[in-house]
Amino acid sequence: MTSTQEASLIASAQRGDLNAFNQLILNYQSLAFSVAMRTLQDEASAADMVQESFIKAYRAIGMFQGGSFKSWLMRIVVNSCYDLLRVQKRRNTDSLDALVEEQEHDGALFDNSESPHDHAERMELNQLIEIGIQSLPAEQRLVLVLCDVHGHAYEEIAEMTDLPMGTVKSRINRARAKLRDYLLQRSELLPSSFRPK
Repeated sequence: MTSTQEASLIASAQRGDLNAFNQLILNYQSLAFSVAMRTLQDEASAADMVQESFIKAYRAIGMFQGGSFKSWLMRIVVNSCYDLLRVQKRRNTDSLDALVEEQEHDGALFDNSESPHDHAERMELNQLIEIGIQSLPAEQRLVLVLCDVHGHAYEEIAEMTDLPMGTVKSRINRARAKLRDYLLQRSELLPSSFRPK
């Protein structure tokens, strides 16, 4: 979708055109779910927060005053996720079901050009990195995912999270350092080709 097309859809959505709003949402729903999932670490909660965020965005579209629609929408998603995390922290409960569920991997990510051994090593490393990311505090996990998984620039992340640039950089640096330390402390679990010499 070009920026002109997006601007046209935004203008239509601001006039109450639900179909135009839905077209905007279709463009960003995968990113929104990915951010929510990585932040909340629960598929059902992530889906709920994305849906709630889209409803909030539809109700507030009239207040959108230009700039990056993606950043505006992601800020709503991030804030919704943080609101839920605050509520959960107050409740301080854990689901026993979540402790026994195993993470599934998408078979579509399999690269036929690599050998079975290389694929197995890559999947082991991916799993260990994912567990390391999950161990990070939510505010560090979010900025790390936005930067290193989704490839957003610091400026975009600052806009999406409504944080000062210095805070974004600091959290990303701390998250990377913690993830590196996490992996180094478990170097025996790393595939042999990734272990420090």
